[in-house]
Amino acid sequence: MKPYAFKEITFMQFVFISFGAQVSFGLLSLPQELANHAGTDSWMSILLGWICSLGASFMMIHIMKKSPNGTLFDLLRSYVGRWAGSAAAVIFACWTLAYGYVGIVRIVLYTEVWLLPQTPGYIIMLLLLVPAYYIARHGFRILGRYVEFVVIISLWIPFAYLLPLKDAHPLSLLPVLKEGWGPVLSALRITFLSFSGTEIVFILYPMLQKKQLATIGIVISNTLTMLVFLLITLICLVYYGPDELTEYNEPVINVLKTIEFKFVERIEVLFIAFYLLFFSLSWISSMYMTVYSTSWIFEQKDHRIHLRILCFIIGVVAFFYIPSFNQSDYMEKFMSMFAIGIDYALPAILLIYLGIHQHFRWRKNE
Repeated sequence: MKPYAFKEITFMQFVFISFGAQVSFGLLSLPQELANHAGTDSWMSILLGWICSLGASFMMIHIMKKSPNGTLFDLLRSYVGRWAGSAAAVIFACWTLAYGYVGIVRIVLYTEVWLLPQTPGYIIMLLLLVPAYYIARHGFRILGRYVEFVVIISLWIPFAYLLPLKDAHPLSLLPVLKEGWGPVLSALRITFLSFSGTEIVFILYPMLQKKQLATIGIVISNTLTMLVFLLITLICLVYYGPDELTEYNEPVINVLKTIEFKFVERIEVLFIAFYLLFFSLSWISSMYMTVYSTSWIFEQKDHRIHLRILCFIIGVVAFFYIPSFNQSDYMEKFMSMFAIGIDYALPAILLIYLGIHQHFRWRKNE
């Protein structure tokens, strides 16, 4: 019997969970951050980031094929030893905890500024943690259903962003590469954190029912992420222009103020409410990966105790201290360096090690 038979997910859930893990809180400020570095060529940095993310994802899938019925921790325990699996679990727990914490903090800040300005931040944090616990405690199967629901009800959002194009100036995108490849490559670091989340494949792969479709699924999820980033960035560039765009911290929200409906006075508030659901796909998945990693370390099949402890700690910390926007921005920049190591360097190192290990084992058997 498969060790994860009761946690299996469908191909569609695999695609949407991977997609939701990537499209996170950084989306709202991404066009402005890219414009600060690459100007009108920001969209090219997104394409390069997509190519790098695909390459890293292919390496992850290839690595997981060595142990189709186990996670990365199980694979390292088989090839290296128990200590290697535990070390990887600790690293993943720390990384996903930091990633999920920054995500939920940004959601609290956005809610406090745009929706509930009179509500204390720790109250908003508690309101977010309660439903997150009930979703994450059942694992990837229930999380997959939640992700499917959120993605389906959010399909109308990209079409709404086409409305401001009536006042857009497409010539703002010209000329291409007017300052060369330097600014484009400098902005590539920002896209690394934006495309981070692909490491979820290391844990998600053994739960996939049809593992032969994993490569196709990861291509679809990465491409969906790229299309979302590309659409939002291009719309902000052609509407504001590269110079004015840098003056807005969340241009993805500010551009919505140009949309007018007779039955809705502030359309951006409606979008922010949907964004809260959409961004929860990222930090709820991160919370589950954190407690899954810690449960694996202690060889406990029930992760709910770890999840309760995690939610309690986050709630207590929020009561005494919640980072500001500037502090969370600093945390994001700091995490972008670790994203390179987790999403790109780690798969490459593991792939090289497994190749050398298999080569020497083949020579020994010969």
